[in-house]
Amino acid sequence: MRIIIAGAGDVGYHLAKLLAYEEQDIILIDRDGDVLKQAANTLDVGIMKGNSTSYRILDEADVQNADLLIAVTSSEESNLTTAIIGKHLGAKKTVARIQNLEYLLNREKLDLKDLGIDEIISPESLAAKEIKRLLKEIALTDTFDFDEGKLSLIGVHVDENSPVAGKTLVETAHLNPKNNFVTVAVLRNSETIIPRGDTKFEIGDHAYFITQPEGVDSVLALSGKQKQEIKNIMILGGSLVGFHAAKRLSRKFNVKLIENDKDKCFELADELKNVMVINGDGRDVDLLEEEGIEEMDAFIAVTGNSETNIISCLVAKNRNVKKTISLVENIDYIHLSQNIGVDTMINKKLIAANFIFRYIRQGDVINLTSIHGVDAEILEFIVKASSKITKNMVRDLQFPKGAVIGGVIRNGVGYTAMGDFQFRPKDRAVVLCRPECIHTVESYFK
Repeated sequence: MRIIIAGAGDVGYHLAKLLAYEEQDIILIDRDGDVLKQAANTLDVGIMKGNSTSYRILDEADVQNADLLIAVTSSEESNLTTAIIGKHLGAKKTVARIQNLEYLLNREKLDLKDLGIDEIISPESLAAKEIKRLLKEIALTDTFDFDEGKLSLIGVHVDENSPVAGKTLVETAHLNPKNNFVTVAVLRNSETIIPRGDTKFEIGDHAYFITQPEGVDSVLALSGKQKQEIKNIMILGGSLVGFHAAKRLSRKFNVKLIENDKDKCFELADELKNVMVINGDGRDVDLLEEEGIEEMDAFIAVTGNSETNIISCLVAKNRNVKKTISLVENIDYIHLSQNIGVDTMINKKLIAANFIFRYIRQGDVINLTSIHGVDAEILEFIVKASSKITKNMVRDLQFPKGAVIGGVIRNGVGYTAMGDFQFRPKDRAVVLCRPECIHTVESYFK
Protein backbone atom coordinates (compact mmCIF):
# COMPACT_ATOMS: atom_id res chain seq x y z
CA MET A 1 0.00 0.00 0.00
CA ARG A 2 1.06 3.58 -0.63
CA ILE A 3 0.22 5.59 2.48
CA ILE A 4 0.66 9.34 2.98
CA ILE A 5 0.67 10.62 6.56
CA ALA A 6 0.27 14.36 7.09
CA GLY A 7 1.71 15.27 10.49
CA ALA A 8 4.85 13.78 12.04
CA GLY A 9 3.83 14.40 15.65
CA ASP A 10 3.16 11.60 18.16
CA VAL A 11 0.15 10.21 16.28
CA GLY A 12 1.77 10.32 12.85
CA TYR A 13 5.13 9.04 14.06
CA HIS A 14 3.72 6.08 16.01
CA LEU A 15 1.47 5.17 13.12
CA ALA A 16 4.39 5.33 10.68
CA LYS A 17 6.38 3.13 13.05
CA LEU A 18 3.66 0.45 13.08
CA LEU A 19 3.29 0.55 9.30
CA ALA A 20 7.02 0.62 8.58
CA TYR A 21 7.38 -2.88 10.02
CA GLU A 22 5.11 -4.08 7.24
CA GLU A 23 7.15 -2.71 4.39
CA GLN A 24 4.43 -0.30 3.32
CA ASP A 25 5.32 2.60 1.02
CA ILE A 26 5.00 5.51 3.46
CA ILE A 27 5.43 9.24 2.90
CA LEU A 28 5.48 11.50 5.97
CA ILE A 29 4.64 15.21 5.44
CA ASP A 30 5.32 17.93 8.02
CA ARG A 31 6.34 21.59 8.18
CA ASP A 32 9.02 20.85 10.79
CA GLY A 33 12.24 19.70 9.13
CA ASP A 34 13.83 18.55 12.41
CA VAL A 35 10.90 16.28 13.25
CA LEU A 36 11.08 14.78 9.75
CA LYS A 37 14.82 14.14 10.04
CA GLN A 38 14.29 12.32 13.31
CA ALA A 39 11.60 10.16 11.70
CA ALA A 40 13.81 9.42 8.69
CA ASN A 41 16.70 8.42 10.97
CA THR A 42 14.61 5.92 12.93
CA LEU A 43 12.01 4.68 10.42
CA ASP A 44 12.05 3.34 6.88
CA VAL A 45 9.81 6.09 5.48
CA GLY A 46 10.00 8.84 2.87
CA ILE A 47 9.76 12.43 4.11
CA MET A 48 8.54 15.67 2.59
CA LYS A 49 8.73 19.12 4.17
CA GLY A 50 5.75 21.38 3.54
CA ASN A 51 2.10 22.14 4.17
CA SER A 52 -0.16 19.15 3.50
CA THR A 53 -2.98 21.47 2.34
CA SER A 54 -0.79 22.57 -0.57
CA TYR A 55 -1.74 21.16 -3.97
CA ARG A 56 1.94 21.13 -4.97
CA ILE A 57 3.03 19.15 -1.91
CA LEU A 58 0.27 16.56 -2.30
CA ASP A 59 0.97 16.28 -6.01
CA GLU A 60 4.69 15.73 -5.36
CA ALA A 61 3.75 13.08 -2.78
CA ASP A 62 1.89 11.30 -5.62
CA VAL A 63 -1.42 11.50 -3.77
CA GLN A 64 -3.29 10.40 -6.90
CA ASN A 65 -1.81 6.92 -6.42
CA ALA A 66 -2.21 6.81 -2.63
CA ASP A 67 -4.24 3.96 -1.17
CA LEU A 68 -4.66 5.96 2.03
CA LEU A 69 -4.17 9.58 3.10
CA ILE A 70 -4.10 10.14 6.87
CA ALA A 71 -4.20 13.73 8.16
CA VAL A 72 -3.18 13.87 11.84
CA THR A 73 -1.55 17.28 12.30
CA SER A 74 -2.33 19.36 15.39
CA SER A 75 -4.67 21.57 13.30
CA GLU A 76 -8.20 20.30 12.76
CA GLU A 77 -8.72 22.70 9.85
CA SER A 78 -5.56 21.46 8.11
CA ASN A 79 -6.60 17.84 8.58
CA LEU A 80 -10.07 18.33 7.11
CA THR A 81 -8.72 20.40 4.22
CA THR A 82 -5.93 17.90 3.49
CA ALA A 83 -8.39 15.01 3.39
CA ILE A 84 -10.83 16.83 1.10
CA ILE A 85 -8.15 18.02 -1.35
CA GLY A 86 -6.37 14.64 -1.28
CA LYS A 87 -9.58 12.78 -2.06
CA HIS A 88 -10.36 15.02 -4.99
CA LEU A 89 -6.82 14.51 -6.29
CA GLY A 90 -7.28 10.73 -6.31
CA ALA A 91 -6.50 9.26 -2.86
CA LYS A 92 -8.57 6.08 -2.44
CA LYS A 93 -9.31 6.56 1.29
CA THR A 94 -8.87 9.50 3.66
CA VAL A 95 -8.78 9.78 7.46
CA ALA A 96 -8.81 13.08 9.38
CA ARG A 97 -8.09 13.77 13.03
CA ILE A 98 -10.56 16.19 14.66
CA GLN A 99 -11.11 17.95 17.98
CA ASN A 100 -14.63 19.31 17.49
CA LEU A 101 -16.84 16.39 18.46
CA GLU A 102 -19.82 17.89 16.63
CA TYR A 103 -18.36 16.26 13.54
CA LEU A 104 -18.57 12.84 15.23
CA LEU A 105 -22.04 13.36 16.63
CA ASN A 106 -23.44 14.65 13.33
CA ARG A 107 -21.39 12.68 10.81
CA GLU A 108 -24.50 11.30 9.06
CA LYS A 109 -26.13 14.72 8.68
CA LEU A 110 -22.89 16.29 7.45
CA ASP A 111 -22.27 13.44 4.96
CA LEU A 112 -18.51 13.87 5.26
CA LYS A 113 -17.86 11.08 2.77
CA ASP A 114 -19.52 13.22 0.13
CA LEU A 115 -16.97 15.93 0.93
CA GLY A 116 -14.10 13.47 0.61
CA ILE A 117 -13.50 12.39 4.21
CA ASP A 118 -13.93 8.64 4.68
CA GLU A 119 -13.19 8.47 8.42
CA ILE A 120 -12.78 10.95 11.28
CA ILE A 121 -11.14 10.22 14.62
CA SER A 122 -11.06 12.13 17.88
CA PRO A 123 -8.18 11.20 20.23
CA GLU A 124 -10.15 12.71 23.14
CA SER A 125 -13.26 10.60 22.50
CA LEU A 126 -11.16 7.46 21.99
CA ALA A 127 -9.31 8.13 25.26
CA ALA A 128 -12.63 8.43 27.13
CA LYS A 129 -13.76 5.13 25.65
CA GLU A 130 -10.47 3.56 26.71
CA ILE A 131 -10.90 4.81 30.28
CA LYS A 132 -14.32 3.17 30.48
CA ARG A 133 -12.82 -0.11 29.25
CA LEU A 134 -10.02 0.03 31.83
CA LEU A 135 -12.54 0.41 34.66
CA LYS A 136 -14.23 -2.88 33.90
CA GLU A 137 -12.47 -4.61 36.80
CA ILE A 138 -10.43 -2.90 39.54
CA ALA A 139 -8.05 -5.79 40.16
CA LEU A 140 -7.04 -5.92 36.49
CA THR A 141 -4.46 -3.51 35.05
CA ASP A 142 -5.90 -4.03 31.57
CA THR A 143 -8.82 -5.84 29.97
CA PHE A 144 -10.14 -6.32 26.46
CA ASP A 145 -12.92 -8.66 25.30
CA PHE A 146 -13.04 -10.60 22.05
CA ASP A 147 -16.46 -11.54 20.65
CA GLU A 148 -18.33 -10.15 23.67
CA GLY A 149 -16.14 -11.91 26.23
CA LYS A 150 -15.82 -15.37 24.72
CA LEU A 151 -12.10 -14.74 25.13
CA SER A 152 -10.53 -11.90 27.11
CA LEU A 153 -7.14 -10.28 27.40
CA ILE A 154 -6.47 -9.39 31.03
CA GLY A 155 -3.49 -8.00 32.90
CA VAL A 156 -2.54 -8.36 36.58
CA HIS A 157 0.23 -7.01 38.77
CA VAL A 158 2.48 -9.65 40.35
CA ASP A 159 3.23 -8.72 43.97
CA GLU A 160 4.48 -10.49 47.09
CA ASN A 161 1.03 -12.05 47.61
CA SER A 162 0.97 -13.67 44.17
CA PRO A 163 1.37 -17.48 44.21
CA VAL A 164 3.35 -17.27 40.95
CA ALA A 165 6.01 -14.83 42.22
CA GLY A 166 9.50 -16.31 41.81
CA LYS A 167 8.24 -19.31 39.80
CA THR A 168 8.46 -20.21 36.10
CA LEU A 169 5.53 -20.88 33.78
CA VAL A 170 6.30 -24.62 33.97
CA GLU A 171 6.35 -24.52 37.77
CA THR A 172 2.95 -22.76 37.87
CA ALA A 173 1.25 -25.03 35.31
CA HIS A 174 -0.50 -26.96 38.10
CA LEU A 175 -2.36 -23.74 38.98
CA ASN A 176 -4.11 -23.94 35.61
CA PRO A 177 -5.43 -27.55 35.58
CA LYS A 178 -8.25 -26.79 33.16
CA ASN A 179 -5.97 -24.91 30.71
CA ASN A 180 -8.47 -22.04 30.60
CA PHE A 181 -5.87 -19.27 30.29
CA VAL A 182 -2.53 -18.67 28.54
CA THR A 183 0.25 -16.28 29.59
CA VAL A 184 1.00 -14.12 26.52
CA ALA A 185 3.26 -11.32 27.78
CA VAL A 186 5.19 -10.02 30.77
CA LEU A 187 6.12 -6.36 31.18
CA ARG A 188 9.19 -5.91 33.38
CA ASN A 189 11.01 -2.60 33.86
CA SER A 190 9.78 -1.31 30.46
CA GLU A 191 10.88 -4.55 28.75
CA THR A 192 8.28 -6.67 26.96
CA ILE A 193 8.89 -10.41 27.37
CA ILE A 194 7.13 -13.00 25.22
CA PRO A 195 7.08 -15.82 27.78
CA ARG A 196 8.31 -19.39 27.38
CA GLY A 197 8.24 -22.33 29.79
CA ASP A 198 11.34 -21.19 31.66
CA THR A 199 10.20 -17.55 32.00
CA LYS A 200 10.02 -16.66 35.70
CA PHE A 201 7.41 -14.31 37.19
CA GLU A 202 9.05 -11.66 39.37
CA ILE A 203 7.56 -9.31 41.95
CA GLY A 204 6.67 -6.05 40.19
CA ASP A 205 5.89 -7.70 36.85
CA HIS A 206 2.74 -6.92 34.90
CA ALA A 207 1.57 -10.25 33.47
CA TYR A 208 -0.95 -10.55 30.64
CA PHE A 209 -3.19 -13.51 29.81
CA ILE A 210 -5.70 -14.63 27.20
CA THR A 211 -8.46 -16.36 29.12
CA GLN A 212 -11.77 -18.14 28.70
CA PRO A 213 -14.64 -16.62 30.73
CA GLU A 214 -14.20 -19.09 33.58
CA GLY A 215 -10.45 -18.45 33.63
CA VAL A 216 -10.70 -14.81 34.80
CA ASP A 217 -11.17 -15.80 38.47
CA SER A 218 -8.25 -18.24 38.16
CA VAL A 219 -5.96 -15.46 36.93
CA LEU A 220 -7.11 -13.14 39.73
CA ALA A 221 -6.22 -15.91 42.19
CA LEU A 222 -2.73 -16.07 40.66
CA SER A 223 -2.29 -12.39 41.42
CA GLY A 224 -3.57 -12.81 44.97
CA LYS A 225 -6.50 -10.49 44.27
CA GLN A 226 -10.29 -10.73 44.24
CA LYS A 227 -12.98 -9.16 42.08
CA GLN A 228 -14.10 -5.75 43.30
CA GLU A 229 -16.96 -3.58 42.15
CA ILE A 230 -16.67 0.08 41.17
CA LYS A 231 -19.31 2.51 42.45
CA ASN A 232 -17.67 5.88 43.07
CA ILE A 233 -15.32 7.65 40.64
CA MET A 234 -13.48 10.97 40.88
CA ILE A 235 -12.27 12.69 37.70
CA LEU A 236 -9.69 15.46 37.83
CA GLY A 237 -9.88 17.85 34.87
CA GLY A 238 -12.76 19.09 32.75
CA SER A 239 -10.88 18.71 29.47
CA LEU A 240 -12.54 17.09 26.46
CA VAL A 241 -11.26 13.74 27.74
CA GLY A 242 -12.65 14.46 31.21
CA PHE A 243 -15.99 15.60 29.83
CA HIS A 244 -16.48 12.52 27.65
CA ALA A 245 -15.22 10.14 30.33
CA ALA A 246 -17.67 11.65 32.83
CA LYS A 247 -20.52 11.44 30.34
CA ARG A 248 -19.85 7.77 29.61
CA LEU A 249 -19.19 6.72 33.20
CA SER A 250 -22.09 8.60 34.82
CA ARG A 251 -24.55 6.26 33.10
CA LYS A 252 -23.40 3.50 35.47
CA PHE A 253 -21.36 5.03 38.32
CA ASN A 254 -21.44 7.91 40.82
CA VAL A 255 -19.08 10.49 39.32
CA LYS A 256 -17.48 13.63 40.79
CA LEU A 257 -15.54 15.92 38.46
CA ILE A 258 -13.09 18.57 39.73
CA GLU A 259 -12.21 21.52 37.47
CA ASN A 260 -10.15 24.60 38.30
CA ASP A 261 -11.81 26.97 35.82
CA LYS A 262 -15.02 28.39 37.31
CA ASP A 263 -16.66 29.28 33.97
CA LYS A 264 -15.92 25.84 32.59
CA CYS A 265 -17.51 24.31 35.70
CA PHE A 266 -20.83 26.02 34.89
CA GLU A 267 -20.64 24.72 31.30
CA LEU A 268 -19.85 21.19 32.48
CA ALA A 269 -22.64 21.25 35.07
CA ASP A 270 -25.14 22.21 32.35
CA GLU A 271 -23.97 19.39 30.06
CA LEU A 272 -23.42 16.67 32.67
CA LYS A 273 -26.71 16.35 34.54
CA ASN A 274 -25.72 13.18 36.43
CA VAL A 275 -22.25 14.37 37.48
CA MET A 276 -21.32 16.39 40.56
CA VAL A 277 -19.07 19.17 39.22
CA ILE A 278 -16.76 20.82 41.77
CA ASN A 279 -14.76 24.01 41.24
CA GLY A 280 -11.34 23.71 42.81
CA ASP A 281 -7.65 22.96 42.38
CA GLY A 282 -7.14 19.20 42.14
CA ARG A 283 -3.56 19.62 43.36
CA ASP A 284 -4.97 20.68 46.74
CA VAL A 285 -4.86 17.55 48.90
CA ASP A 286 -7.22 19.10 51.46
CA LEU A 287 -9.82 19.64 48.72
CA LEU A 288 -9.50 16.03 47.58
CA GLU A 289 -9.99 14.84 51.14
CA GLU A 290 -12.98 17.16 51.65
CA GLU A 291 -14.59 15.70 48.52
CA GLY A 292 -14.14 12.16 49.83
CA ILE A 293 -11.21 10.80 47.87
CA GLU A 294 -10.86 8.00 50.42
CA GLU A 295 -14.35 6.78 49.50
CA MET A 296 -13.53 6.55 45.79
CA ASP A 297 -13.07 3.25 44.00
CA ALA A 298 -11.31 4.90 41.04
CA PHE A 299 -9.47 8.16 40.41
CA ILE A 300 -8.92 9.46 36.86
CA ALA A 301 -6.60 12.42 36.23
CA VAL A 302 -6.99 14.00 32.79
CA THR A 303 -5.85 17.62 33.15
CA GLY A 304 -3.60 19.14 30.49
CA ASN A 305 -0.55 18.68 32.75
CA SER A 306 0.99 15.18 32.86
CA GLU A 307 2.89 15.80 36.09
CA THR A 308 -0.25 17.02 37.86
CA ASN A 309 -2.08 13.90 36.68
CA ILE A 310 0.65 11.53 37.87
CA ILE A 311 1.14 13.17 41.27
CA SER A 312 -2.60 13.40 41.97
CA CYS A 313 -2.95 9.69 41.13
CA LEU A 314 -0.16 8.92 43.61
CA VAL A 315 -2.01 10.96 46.23
CA ALA A 316 -5.16 8.95 45.46
CA LYS A 317 -3.23 5.69 45.73
CA ASN A 318 -1.85 6.85 49.09
CA ARG A 319 -5.47 7.35 50.20
CA ASN A 320 -6.22 3.69 49.30
CA VAL A 321 -8.08 4.38 46.05
CA LYS A 322 -8.10 0.99 44.33
CA LYS A 323 -7.77 2.07 40.68
CA THR A 324 -5.89 5.06 39.25
CA ILE A 325 -5.61 6.19 35.63
CA SER A 326 -3.44 9.08 34.48
CA LEU A 327 -3.47 10.82 31.10
CA VAL A 328 0.08 11.71 29.98
CA GLU A 329 1.39 13.62 26.98
CA ASN A 330 4.81 11.97 26.87
CA ILE A 331 4.51 8.44 25.47
CA ASP A 332 7.71 7.45 27.29
CA TYR A 333 5.93 7.99 30.63
CA ILE A 334 3.60 5.04 29.97
CA HIS A 335 6.39 2.57 30.71
CA LEU A 336 6.88 4.14 34.15
CA SER A 337 3.42 3.31 35.51
CA GLN A 338 4.34 -0.06 37.01
CA ASN A 339 7.40 1.43 38.73
CA ILE A 340 5.92 4.53 40.34
CA GLY A 341 2.54 3.27 41.54
CA VAL A 342 -0.04 4.56 39.03
CA ASP A 343 -2.15 1.63 37.84
CA THR A 344 -2.42 2.74 34.21
CA MET A 345 -1.08 5.65 32.19
CA ILE A 346 -2.69 6.40 28.84
CA ASN A 347 -1.75 8.67 25.96
CA LYS A 348 -4.58 9.85 23.72
CA LYS A 349 -2.32 10.21 20.66
CA LEU A 350 -1.06 6.65 21.00
CA ILE A 351 -4.64 5.39 21.33
CA ALA A 352 -5.58 7.33 18.18
CA ALA A 353 -2.63 5.93 16.21
CA ASN A 354 -3.58 2.38 17.19
CA PHE A 355 -7.20 3.03 16.19
CA ILE A 356 -6.12 4.21 12.73
CA PHE A 357 -3.82 1.20 12.40
CA ARG A 358 -6.80 -1.06 13.15
CA TYR A 359 -8.83 0.80 10.52
CA ILE A 360 -6.09 0.25 7.93
CA ARG A 361 -5.90 -3.44 8.70
CA GLN A 362 -9.56 -4.18 8.12
CA GLY A 363 -9.70 -7.37 6.07
CA ASP A 364 -7.19 -9.95 7.27
CA VAL A 365 -7.35 -8.60 10.84
CA ILE A 366 -10.84 -8.31 12.34
CA ASN A 367 -9.72 -6.88 15.67
CA LEU A 368 -6.63 -5.23 17.08
CA THR A 369 -5.73 -3.75 20.43
CA SER A 370 -2.62 -2.55 22.21
CA ILE A 371 -1.59 -3.06 25.83
CA HIS A 372 -0.51 0.15 27.55
CA GLY A 373 3.27 0.17 27.88
CA VAL A 374 3.73 -3.20 26.16
CA ASP A 375 5.62 -3.30 22.87
CA ALA A 376 3.19 -5.74 21.26
CA GLU A 377 -0.21 -5.88 19.56
CA ILE A 378 -3.12 -8.27 20.08
CA LEU A 379 -4.70 -9.28 16.78
CA GLU A 380 -7.74 -11.37 15.91
CA PHE A 381 -7.82 -13.23 12.59
CA ILE A 382 -10.43 -15.30 10.78
CA VAL A 383 -8.87 -18.58 9.63
CA LYS A 384 -9.39 -19.39 5.94
CA ALA A 385 -9.45 -22.85 4.31
CA SER A 386 -6.16 -22.00 2.59
CA SER A 387 -4.47 -20.64 5.74
CA LYS A 388 -1.07 -22.05 6.62
CA ILE A 389 -2.17 -22.10 10.28
CA THR A 390 -4.47 -25.10 9.54
CA LYS A 391 -1.70 -27.36 8.21
CA ASN A 392 -0.20 -28.51 11.53
CA MET A 393 -0.77 -28.61 15.26
CA VAL A 394 0.26 -25.44 17.08
CA ARG A 395 3.49 -27.03 18.37
CA ASP A 396 4.60 -27.87 14.80
CA LEU A 397 3.80 -24.53 13.16
CA GLN A 398 7.23 -22.92 13.67
CA PHE A 399 5.42 -19.78 14.76
CA PRO A 400 7.68 -16.70 15.16
CA LYS A 401 9.33 -16.37 18.58
CA GLY A 402 8.10 -12.80 18.86
CA ALA A 403 4.47 -13.99 18.83
CA VAL A 404 2.23 -16.31 20.82
CA ILE A 405 -1.17 -17.82 20.00
CA GLY A 406 -3.46 -16.95 22.89
CA GLY A 407 -6.71 -18.65 21.96
CA VAL A 408 -9.43 -19.36 19.45
CA ILE A 409 -13.18 -18.77 19.18
CA ARG A 410 -14.86 -21.71 17.44
CA ASN A 411 -18.62 -21.91 16.90
CA GLY A 412 -19.16 -19.16 19.45
CA VAL A 413 -17.06 -20.79 22.20
CA GLY A 414 -13.64 -19.59 23.38
CA TYR A 415 -10.76 -22.02 23.85
CA THR A 416 -7.09 -21.70 24.73
CA ALA A 417 -4.81 -23.07 22.00
CA MET A 418 -2.30 -25.49 23.54
CA GLY A 419 0.41 -27.38 21.65
CA ASP A 420 -1.87 -30.16 20.40
CA PHE A 421 -4.52 -27.75 19.06
CA GLN A 422 -5.18 -27.61 15.32
CA PHE A 423 -7.00 -24.71 13.66
CA ARG A 424 -9.94 -25.13 11.30
CA PRO A 425 -11.45 -22.79 8.68
CA LYS A 426 -13.74 -20.10 10.18
CA ASP A 427 -11.96 -20.22 13.55
CA ARG A 428 -11.16 -16.80 15.03
CA ALA A 429 -7.59 -16.81 16.32
CA VAL A 430 -6.26 -14.36 18.94
CA VAL A 431 -2.52 -13.72 18.68
CA LEU A 432 -0.12 -11.47 20.57
CA CYS A 433 2.92 -10.35 18.60
CA ARG A 434 5.61 -7.73 18.50
CA PRO A 435 5.15 -5.08 15.78
CA GLU A 436 8.05 -6.45 13.72
CA CYS A 437 6.36 -9.89 13.61
CA ILE A 438 2.91 -8.79 12.40
CA HIS A 439 3.77 -9.27 8.73
CA THR A 440 5.10 -12.80 9.36
CA VAL A 441 2.14 -13.74 11.55
CA GLU A 442 -0.27 -12.52 8.87
CA SER A 443 1.29 -14.95 6.38
CA TYR A 444 -0.07 -17.84 8.51
CA PHE A 445 -3.64 -16.60 8.01
CA LYS A 446 -3.72 -15.68 4.30
